[in-house]
Amino acid sequence: MKSILITGASGGLGHALSQCFSRDRVRIGVHVYQNRAKGKELVRALNVAGCEAFLFSADLRDVMAVREMFQTLEEKWGGLDLLVNNAAARDDRLFQGIDSSDWDHLVGLNLSGAFYCMREAGRLMLQQKKGHIINIASHGAFTGRIGQAAYTASKRGLIGLSQEAAKEWGADSIQVNTVCPGFLPTPMTATLRTKHKRKMIAENLLNRTSTLEEVSAFIRHLSQMQHVSAQVFHLDSRPG
Repeated sequence: MKSILITGASGGLGHALSQCFSRDRVRIGVHVYQNRAKGKELVRALNVAGCEAFLFSADLRDVMAVREMFQTLEEKWGGLDLLVNNAAARDDRLFQGIDSSDWDHLVGLNLSGAFYCMREAGRLMLQQKKGHIINIASHGAFTGRIGQAAYTASKRGLIGLSQEAAKEWGADSIQVNTVCPGFLPTPMTATLRTKHKRKMIAENLLNRTSTLEEVSAFIRHLSQMQHVSAQVFHLDSRPG
């Protein structure tokens, strides 16, 4: 049975991904940090759907917590076939309003946390000589957005990290890809002002954005492909 770990599974995209992958009746590791109640609810639903789901709780900024999470996963399942690095945070502040703690929090979760998870997943996948890591980045990593310096920098770094890992691990049949979902109706974007949401949607040539279901279906399909690595996929219609 295929084993999958989805970080930030209690959020909008993470929840949708878990439900999408449940069609395959796989083992699903549901990672949460603070929202354990929602995580437990999701695990129950996945088990009812025929999956073998397990709740993992860890602060991804804490390297030891990440290591312990993967040790538990290895003890339970013996290995890992797919890691979806989805956990992320955004806190919009202008440059001069970003203090060290703000920066450390966002970069610590969005980039360092993803690195810690990739390193642990890579250890398991190198033993298996197979595996796939899909990192969730952002269109803003290429264009930048006012007030999102830490978020933009961390997501740009994640893209570079993905491409380096793909080159380093490719000889061992480990795939690493990046997906930029575009604007999605999630708790993270719910805090944006209506005019900002309209502007982001208007930037799309098709005057619409993807849905959680569309993005989840794409990621599920990508995870099943055997010959694709080191790629960045943009799931919207914004040019540039």
